[in-house]
Amino acid sequence: MAQGPDEEKGDVPSSVSQPAREESPPSSSNIVGRFNERLVSFKFFESRGIERVQLHERHAVRAADYLQMTLLWFSTNITANNMAIGMLGPLGFSLGFVDSALCATFGALLGAAGVGYMGTFGPASGNRTMVVARYFMGYYPSKIACLLNIIIMLGYGMIDCLVGGQVLSAVAGGRMTVAVGIVIIALLTWIVVMCGMGLFHIYERWAWIPQLIAAFVLVGSAGPKFNTSIVSTGSAATIAGNRLSFFSLCLSASVAWAPAGADFFVYFPPTTSRWKTFLMTFLGVGLALTFANLLGVGLASGTTTHPSWNNAYGTSSGALVVAGFDGLGGFGKFLSVLVALGLVANNIPGTYAASLGFQIMGRYLALLPRWFWSCVGVVIYTACALGGRNHLYEIFDNWLSLMGYWVTIYLTIALEEHMIFRRSRGFNWDAWADPSKLPIGLAALAAFLVGWAGAIVSMDQVWYVGPIAKMVGADGSDLGIWVGVSWAMLVFPPLRWWELRTFDR
Repeated sequence: MAQGPDEEKGDVPSSVSQPAREESPPSSSNIVGRFNERLVSFKFFESRGIERVQLHERHAVRAADYLQMTLLWFSTNITANNMAIGMLGPLGFSLGFVDSALCATFGALLGAAGVGYMGTFGPASGNRTMVVARYFMGYYPSKIACLLNIIIMLGYGMIDCLVGGQVLSAVAGGRMTVAVGIVIIALLTWIVVMCGMGLFHIYERWAWIPQLIAAFVLVGSAGPKFNTSIVSTGSAATIAGNRLSFFSLCLSASVAWAPAGADFFVYFPPTTSRWKTFLMTFLGVGLALTFANLLGVGLASGTTTHPSWNNAYGTSSGALVVAGFDGLGGFGKFLSVLVALGLVANNIPGTYAASLGFQIMGRYLALLPRWFWSCVGVVIYTACALGGRNHLYEIFDNWLSLMGYWVTIYLTIALEEHMIFRRSRGFNWDAWADPSKLPIGLAALAAFLVGWAGAIVSMDQVWYVGPIAKMVGADGSDLGIWVGVSWAMLVFPPLRWWELRTFDR
């Protein structure tokens, strides 16, 4: 897909016909409104918000567009923050190289399947992902998912800025503080997000190339120092629990993109191949995350035999990435800078999705333009990154797992609604803003809360370990995703049947 969901003016590549505007941005007498009117006149600035993309605005899909789906998600995820996730297998969960690699690979691929599934609703509906959520959870209950999605996307922004700041600080030998590096990553992200999807797609179309080159060089430079012989430690039950916890963490990191999966495909027509959209999205997310996670596992394994790497990780995960380029001199530092700047590619779609989420939360919030909420989002996660720059492991281990709980429960409800109850009823995509034509959401809300209850009694976090989680091994195991999903899966169908029988919507 060589074009984005907001193809207006300069947002549209020359090879694609320009769709008509759905509506002009409203004129306003206030400062924000006047500033918005000025910005819209610029070539690369886009103004579309959460409105549905009508059929006459769509364009025919070409083979190159399917390839662009993969490149977009590959560029987004072949990044240093996902290397840092892989490091947690050996260093956070005391797993061996093989155990860590298998958990990282299959966790990333399973999560990518969730992103691919939600991505198929972009062409089918012309609606943003969290607008589509209204058809699964109801107009008002879906706002809970939207709020959680804002948190997850801003949380990714915090981690991207934090890891990027760590890498830049390590390249500078400590002469640049992590805080300064955080601000640099945030500013670069802000520039692209302010302009919108046109500049974003240009960036993502090519961002994977320097990232992939840097990753391959890192394999050649650091690979001989990977310690593939390390094994998992602890009793059999403890190892099993740690495997499941790390697998769940890698799954959470991957599936976290599902609530934004449809956002970038809304200009494709409903005739777009559903299985190709799923497959190309799955490959983009899955391959990038698997490669990045495995690099992280390898770097972490090397800390057991190379004191310099262990000392680098003691400084930060970003410093360990830089240590992997040791011996390459200035070229290694140059590649490290590329790795740090690559985090901008991961940060842009999350910031964009969060800005749409603010508009979906309420009609008064929707009166403020997307770029305004982008600014708010950048300020929030930059402040959080500055405040949490010394606690990256705790942020990863706790925040990512918590986000995985709600996303997988939401996906379970969406799958059951789609496969069981919508097979004959279908979707009225024009009713996206009409609460009276959408599900009431009582069944979905009840299943969502029941699923969360199951996740709470099964979670294994630093600040709380549920009674079910305590039953596994000496250290417990994070069973939150699996128990939460199973409880929601059992509860939703009978409640939804009752809701349809009672309210017929």
